[in-house]
Amino acid sequence: MNLEDIRRKIDAIDSQLLDLLSTRADLVHEVGVVKKMQGLQIYAPEREDALLRKLLEKNSGRLPEKSIRAIYREIMSAALALEDDLKIAYLGPEGTWTHQAAIKKFGHSITYSPQPNFADVFDQVARRKADYGVVPIENSTEGAVSHTLDLFVDSPLHICAQILLRIEHCLMSAIPREKIKTLYSHPQVFGQCRNWLLKHFPEADLVEVSSTTKAAKLANEYADQGAAALGGALAAEFNQLEILESGIQDRATNTTRFLVIGEKTCPPTGRDRTSILFSIQDKPGALVSALQSFEQCKINMSKIESRPSKQKDWEYIFYVDLGGHCEDQPVMQALEELRRHCCLVKLLGSYPDAGE
Repeated sequence: MNLEDIRRKIDAIDSQLLDLLSTRADLVHEVGVVKKMQGLQIYAPEREDALLRKLLEKNSGRLPEKSIRAIYREIMSAALALEDDLKIAYLGPEGTWTHQAAIKKFGHSITYSPQPNFADVFDQVARRKADYGVVPIENSTEGAVSHTLDLFVDSPLHICAQILLRIEHCLMSAIPREKIKTLYSHPQVFGQCRNWLLKHFPEADLVEVSSTTKAAKLANEYADQGAAALGGALAAEFNQLEILESGIQDRATNTTRFLVIGEKTCPPTGRDRTSILFSIQDKPGALVSALQSFEQCKINMSKIESRPSKQKDWEYIFYVDLGGHCEDQPVMQALEELRRHCCLVKLLGSYPDAGE
């Protein structure tokens, strides 16, 4: 078969794919109509998770898992746009890692609303000015994002999905490397590139800013004064900066976990994670007794963080991630037992334990 024959076959397949996608779009529209009639949420992370798992199990061709996920991410993004004018609030501005995480989860077909801080992301969703929000919760190198944890205490919102994003930082500049005197970036980025900075720019002034996108903008604006920035490739692209070096983070597996927040939690999928917060009574052994609730019910506790309650000195709130869904019997029993030892227990949400 010659090249022209191969191309004709590809064109024919493309026409078939387009017809099938149009048929799929019609069905998606019908799904949206039914959901609105029944008062259901448009975005269903449990359905998305199940669909991707089935597709990956069926895949026997040349396309790798990464490609299958990317293709269907955009197909599902277009479907969400057809079902409703979905709006996602995220910690902006454009080009931040949170923006990239939101695109990884929701694709390019929906509307994004950048917000200046964590509180505004929560507020936009709570006031129904956005359907969902995306915020960072922890980094594999630098640990928990405390601002996000604190906002869950008083927020009525729930966690309905998570996103795991591999983070690769770059040195970006509009000037040659040898002329760099000042580096701008987010404090988390400086922390994730600490060893690289000590080795390559021990004398540079490090200036912390609110986002890597802002850092890139300042690097462009103050290039004649020796400014450069650390951040992602998308921030460099948005600000016409040259990437002088890539992969400068200290750990090659540097990953940030993001949460999708909304009004409702997610139904069970069979592979779930549950997030809660609780505060204990001020008496000896209270924390041990609380944690034994999970051991007794054989619940895996994958994460625990403590934060000041901000209501009383030396009083703390504990944030915990558990294996399982809040509707699973063992988890329900563990939470019931936990309430016997705590003055506050709040379910933040159950959601698919996935994200790649």
